[in-house]
Amino acid sequence: MQEAEKIWMNGTLVDWADAKVHVLSHGLHYGSSVFEGIRAYQTDEGPAVFRLDDHLARLERSAAQYFMPVSYSREEMRQAVHQVVAANGLGACYIRPIILRGYGVMGLFPLEAPVDVSIAAWEWGAYLGEEGLERGIRAKISSWRRIGNNTIPATAKAGGQYLNSILAKIETHKAGYEEAILLNENGFVADGSGENIFVVKGGTILTPPISASILEGITRDTVIELAQDEGYTVVEREIARAELYTANEVFVTGTAAEVCPLRSIDDHELGDPGPITRRLQERFFAASEGRDPRYSHWLDPVPAATPAA
Repeated sequence: MQEAEKIWMNGTLVDWADAKVHVLSHGLHYGSSVFEGIRAYQTDEGPAVFRLDDHLARLERSAAQYFMPVSYSREEMRQAVHQVVAANGLGACYIRPIILRGYGVMGLFPLEAPVDVSIAAWEWGAYLGEEGLERGIRAKISSWRRIGNNTIPATAKAGGQYLNSILAKIETHKAGYEEAILLNENGFVADGSGENIFVVKGGTILTPPISASILEGITRDTVIELAQDEGYTVVEREIARAELYTANEVFVTGTAAEVCPLRSIDDHELGDPGPITRRLQERFFAASEGRDPRYSHWLDPVPAATPAA
């Protein structure tokens, strides 16, 4: 990890090395935390956070699903994100807000535990590698199924439920692949370990629906809008595993992964990234880097830095 200088914790900037929680924090023992992954991109006008309001709205929804009261308004959180990016002198960077139940209560009933809020930011390149963005990655269907909607709220971005993704990621990594694809409890395609998935067949773009136990991805929503603006038909429907093997193109999306092609799945070769994947990659980076004025409303510019104390 590329360390920065400051992290925002409960309203105060602290040194990176001093941003600590107690070993008996509830979130550490039971996974009672919710978080976001957000990116800022370097534009001609300076750094701008991509779809910040949408990310913060999802963070609020995740916290509400787990009955975690947040002491800061969305505007206060927005200003805190700006403060962290500016105080660290960052341009393009990854931003991680986290809300967790802190120290004071042990046991499964959490409502008396304090709720702490922190925001960190640091330089982080392509999650699946620059080569992965260019050439595509190799993926494998995991034996682990995606958590079901009636087991835990799949639409919340909560810490504990990512154990599901971690198991899938480790399994496929040990088998020699770069990423995992998870099926849901009904055997249909859900998503990657940390990404949503898209399938191109005959010029139509398919993606699993929210009911397939997927996270409502911000980048997923972005790509759907970009694709429709480019004239492509996007259909949300259940996708069978075998459809991945016969697809013309497959790609995954996420804040960390951005728009990344898959070149093989379970050793079924898909070939080099296809024209639709390439086009949507281009449109995504044009939008996120401020080179397409049609999507300037997605960018939240960071004011000039005020040096941290």
